[in-house]
Order: sequence, then C-alpha cells, then structure tokens
Amino acid sequence: MTVAVPTPEELRSHLVRGRIAGDVATTRENNLRHYRLMSERHPGHLFGLEPDGRWNADDVLALMVRRCGVVADPAHRNGRDTIDPDLTIAALDAYADRVALAAKRRERVIVATGHPNGLQDWYRTLARVLRDAGCTLLRPAAGWVYRTPTAEGGESRTIRYRGDVAMVVDDEGDFRHTHSARGVRAMLAELATAREPLPDLLIGDHGWAGGAGQAGVPTIGFADCNDPALFVAAEESRVEVVVPLDDNVAPHLYKPLMAYVLDRSGLSGINP
Repeated sequence: MTVAVPTPEELRSHLVRGRIAGDVATTRENNLRHYRLMSERHPGHLFGLEPDGRWNADDVLALMVRRCGVVADPAHRNGRDTIDPDLTIAALDAYADRVALAAKRRERVIVATGHPNGLQDWYRTLARVLRDAGCTLLRPAAGWVYRTPTAEGGESRTIRYRGDVAMVVDDEGDFRHTHSARGVRAMLAELATAREPLPDLLIGDHGWAGGAGQAGVPTIGFADCNDPALFVAAEESRVEVVVPLDDNVAPHLYKPLMAYVLDRSGLSGINP
C-alpha cells in the first residue's frame, strides 16, 4: 500500500490525531516516577548510560520540558502529559538527515529495537532501505544469551535478528520488550574481538541506543516522554538525535512518519 508523503502540517495533524505526540497515553504520574528513578540512577532507567551531570528530578523535568514538550508546571502531578509535535517533527528532520548521511557514506550500521511490537516494521523498513543504498548492515552477537531478573527468578534473553534488525527473544522464542544495554555491549565486544571498528551508526531505542552512545558509537533513536535517559544522553552529546514520540502505538500509525523520513533523506525508492 502506497503511503503519501505528508507535508509538515499534515504530519503534525497525524501525530496529534494518532496520539504519537500532543496529548499522549503516558500518564504524568508515570513520567514523574521515571524521572525520579533516572535521577536516582536506577539501572533499569539509565539504558546503559552513565550521565556526567547531577540530574536531580527537577533537572530531568526541566530537560524533558525543553526537549520533549511535557507539561512545564511542576505542580501538574496527575493525569495526562504531552509531547510537543513540533519538537517531534524537528527531531525527525535531524533523524532523516543523519540517515541520508549514512546512505551517502555507505556506512556500517546496526539497527536494533527494544519495542518489537510497535516499532519492528519501522526498523525493518529502514534497514532494508539502507542496505539497498549500499550500507553494510551488521549482525554481531546473533544468538548471544543472557539472564534477566524476573518476579519468578529469571529468564533468558537471546539476541535474534529479523531481517537486519536485532531484538531479544525469551525462552519460548517470543520477541520481548527490553530496556537493557547488555545486548549492544555484547555486539560491540564481539566486533572488538574480531578487531573490527565500531559501527559508523546505530539506529535504535532504549538500551540499544543508550549503550551504544555510552560506548562512543554515533547513535540516533526514538524515546517516549517517560524515558528521559536518552534525552539526557543527547544533552550530554552522547546521542546525536533523539526523537520524542509515543514509541508503542499501533504499527501502521508510524507509516506516514516513515514516508516523511524517506522523502527528506532522498531514500523514498522503497515505500513503507
């Protein structure tokens, strides 16, 4: 199905209508809790990053107002929160420009996601387009296994590629949501063991993006308004671009965003 390339105005309307930006599903209570946990350096909310700044909860809120567009009033403690669609579009422009540069340079790229349900189609399309443009899509550490704690005592997670996109699967082989940076650390360790250079670019989210940025890999990614770590990483120049959006709406709602990014990047030969 052909998806028309939206104008910025049409894209803005789509973002708000689809609740990708504007009034989003993530609650203010959830956001503030996550800001506090990140400020306390809770590992599950750092995405593999080691921030340099002090970053108390008030600092994080102020940053998220500026980079994501959440409600600025610190007295707003309950109910809905927001993402500024104009910030989303500006970041999508920068994201598309970096994708275009990767294609022009024929870079070595890793694509990975912690959101296999909402964003898998996005990343698979982007990986396919970059491969067709001459980039090398890396697939290190396929099959690498680690243990993750759960209420039941722990489960295994295994890196599995679908197409050229890295994700993790559980003991039953089902793709799972993850914040962990352990997968990308294993990837980079395998490349180092093989005496291969760092990737030229990682495109991803959650711990894949945070862990890569912390290791010095040029990184672009998505982050929701309850995931402040990547915005802190962008502020500290560890991640090049972070696009603020709801990262788990229905997959088809991201298709106009993909059409927009491919058009801006000059890579619209493959339609999403």
